[in-house]
Amino acid sequence: MALLEDTFGIDVGIQDRFGGPDPNSMPFAYFDENGVCAANFTAFSMPMTIDGRLVRAAGFQSGAVRPHWRGRGLYRDLMTRAFGWCDEQGFELGILLTDKPAMYAPYGFTVLPQHRFVGAPPADMKSDGRSRALSVERAGDVALIRQILRERVPVSSVFAVASQAEMFLLNSVFDQEVRLSYLEQHEAIVAWKTEGTSFQLLDIAGKTIPPLPAILSALDQHPNSVEVCFPPDKLGWQGAPEPLMSDISLMVRGNAADRLSAPVMLSSMAEF
Repeated sequence: MALLEDTFGIDVGIQDRFGGPDPNSMPFAYFDENGVCAANFTAFSMPMTIDGRLVRAAGFQSGAVRPHWRGRGLYRDLMTRAFGWCDEQGFELGILLTDKPAMYAPYGFTVLPQHRFVGAPPADMKSDGRSRALSVERAGDVALIRQILRERVPVSSVFAVASQAEMFLLNSVFDQEVRLSYLEQHEAIVAWKTEGTSFQLLDIAGKTIPPLPAILSALDQHPNSVEVCFPPDKLGWQGAPEPLMSDISLMVRGNAADRLSAPVMLSSMAEF
């Protein structure tokens, strides 16, 4: 969409390389007399697992208004329509990321504090298979990533995306520091980074979630510390939750939000 590229410098046309945009998205928009999109706000289906239960959740993204059309109430109208539509469809949770949380508070959204999980690496580092690097620039690797994302289980039972492939692929392109590795024995894809002597685990996509010792062994990583960017309840490892310092707030609304009590974090591979 030209509006997003003009406003944020985001080329969503990249999605064409990965099978096109999310077919479950519902855009709400205004167009001028020449057919140019003047304002947009999009809802999309993003099923979540919360406390072990599958929750029908909707994410909200692509909110923008061209400068000439600002101050006329277009954005407020599009938000009202999008939130109302999701309520009518029976979504249990609304979720968005924003640097202007006060804008969404009147619509029932509250900030959900995020925590990363930090600790020492596991002591047991026995060899557990091999891994190979994947690239979103190779068609064969993209096909494998898409297949595994279709079959994935949530990376956490506490708080995690249950199904949303488009953002995983886009975030792999937008963040050049993300490394994707395929763990052959586990048939799982690991998204990770390193920063100094710290290993950052961003996400795991697979039919099962391999334990952290197996991941580090397969990647041949021997860090001094580990940072996990999602609740680590399936990793066979526990880290201490540390508040995430960010200018971007995670906000939620709906009945399902009342069940969020444990420290959580939305994987950066699911950010939108």
